[in-house]
Amino acid sequence: ALLREDRVPHLMTFVDSPMAIRVTEVFHRNQDCFDEEMLSLVRSGRLPFYFSTLRLTRSSAESKAINHIRASCIIIAGSGMCTGGRIKHHLISNISRPESTILFVGYQAHGTLGRTILEGKKAVRIHGQTYPVKANVVQLSGFSAHADQDELLRWLSGFRSPPREVFIVHGEGKVPNLFAKVVEKEYGWKTTVPEYLTRIALSTAA
Repeated sequence: ALLREDRVPHLMTFVDSPMAIRVTEVFHRNQDCFDEEMLSLVRSGRLPFYFSTLRLTRSSAESKAINHIRASCIIIAGSGMCTGGRIKHHLISNISRPESTILFVGYQAHGTLGRTILEGKKAVRIHGQTYPVKANVVQLSGFSAHADQDELLRWLSGFRSPPREVFIVHGEGKVPNLFAKVVEKEYGWKTTVPEYLTRIALSTAA
């Protein structure tokens, strides 16, 4: 819609992730699973996953060729936390360019390259080399595939019988402990936040 209404520039956009390309194709092949809003787009002749300036780069050679383009473009690549994958060679080519922008749309865990960049480090190491960070770094919230607190509580409410114990194993800082207290208050269930590398023996006995 933004492109059709000329609200954003018509830039060449590369999806440089074989997995993301395959997943997109799965959605495209299973249009019978679309909701009515998405089906109405398809019926009107608009393909929701594709547009005129979109390019899907499957091969390694196609991926590397993107970095020879000097014109403005958008590169969508993984991994999301910059710990591996094609994003690394794109960072090498662009992280020191003041005219570039690195846009994070997902969570960046402590210790990852993505978190290091997001925290404003002046230089980062990629593949054993140090690169000054001169690109603009931006984070856009709202695209996470993780459930928020309300969604997690709604999921827990679906249990037909209460679990013997709930383990909170995801999150940083005080968040897991705070959520554990919410679960205990909401449902009265025993809730534990295990320490890192703790081993827990689970029993299947009723």
